[in-house]
Amino acid sequence: MSEQALKDIKILDFSRVIAGPLLSMYLAQYGATVIKIESKSNPGTLRVSAPYKDFQPGLNRSGYFSTYNCNKYSMSLDLKHPRSMEVIKRLLGWCDIVLENFAPGTMKKFNLDYQQLKKIKPDLIMISSSNQGQTGPDAHFAGYGYMLQALCGFTALTGYSNEQISQPFGGLTDFVSPGLGATALLSAIEFRRRTGQGMYLDISQYECGLFLLSPLLLDFNINGNEFRRNGNRCDYASPHGAYPCKGEDRWCVISIESQEDWIALCRAVDNPEMANDRRYKNLEKRKENEDLLDKEIAKWTKTKTSEEVMSALQDCGIAAGVVQNPADLFNDPQILHRGHFKVLEHPEMGCHSYEKAPFQLSETPADISMPAPCLGEHNEYICREILGLEDEDFIQLLQEGVFQ
Repeated sequence: MSEQALKDIKILDFSRVIAGPLLSMYLAQYGATVIKIESKSNPGTLRVSAPYKDFQPGLNRSGYFSTYNCNKYSMSLDLKHPRSMEVIKRLLGWCDIVLENFAPGTMKKFNLDYQQLKKIKPDLIMISSSNQGQTGPDAHFAGYGYMLQALCGFTALTGYSNEQISQPFGGLTDFVSPGLGATALLSAIEFRRRTGQGMYLDISQYECGLFLLSPLLLDFNINGNEFRRNGNRCDYASPHGAYPCKGEDRWCVISIESQEDWIALCRAVDNPEMANDRRYKNLEKRKENEDLLDKEIAKWTKTKTSEEVMSALQDCGIAAGVVQNPADLFNDPQILHRGHFKVLEHPEMGCHSYEKAPFQLSETPADISMPAPCLGEHNEYICREILGLEDEDFIQLLQEGVFQ
């Protein structure tokens, strides 16, 4: 494989939970060296979150933490210790980027905000990824992605029209902001390469979430149309939904947008006469009779496995896909072909699967080379090999409790 795109980039990562760690993991998979700053006294939410390997809790046994932290080094550092700043200053001399996603004001309490850090390293790039940015009336609104997805409107938009709201699974903003943050960081790196100047990036996860709703926001602002939840249905396609298949809780999604696809679907479900049925003759009629139409399609899908439905429809050029569970994902031929998952040996958990970034660079693809680190696993390596500390200096810091 050719040299990785970010092989010369060095990142000091103070981030926690998902939004920050996922961002640094993307960059690490493209070659950036990432040192994750943690603390044994305050290990962070994911290190103490299930699921645990073999159901045995432990700071190094969380699959949740492991998922978002491969390819990183871990240093346990007590930021409240008076000598911790000595280590931080050395790390600043080494790194290009500082990443954090604490609530606004937290880094300043430790004298680690951008104004302080750029005095030590003038060309530093720093990125803060917080709920609603560093400024404004709601900047100090602390919370998690679950709260932000409700604030953005995702929660209100999810569910069936005649039922209560359905909470989307996972904090959606946690998975939107890392990609946008990575793009901003790449721009900052290029800017520094051309000008020699650093930059401070203030990422609002709330605004990143709103970005996904741009079409709905524009439709409301310009046309006055308010989107209302309507299950899996779509204004410009019918049938459009998830249909039950043979087996327990097996489904296949189908989307028909054109009249050509509708005719092809009727042939595929062994009911070509349905194409001429007055109730379904065009999109407008199909939308009027959608409940009945869904039942007709389900009669056919229930007789086949979800994979058979997908294959039969895709062979006809129809958009269709299996609703996959984790076992399906690990055996999906496309994912296997792309080598998306990689199994590595973790020091405490043994074999553990990691997944690559969802985007690929054509000439320098992502690579997973290191399992998620144990807490403080690389203290000695970082101090001696990266920062160049003498043995006696490292031992003294260790004995004084700096690495906690």
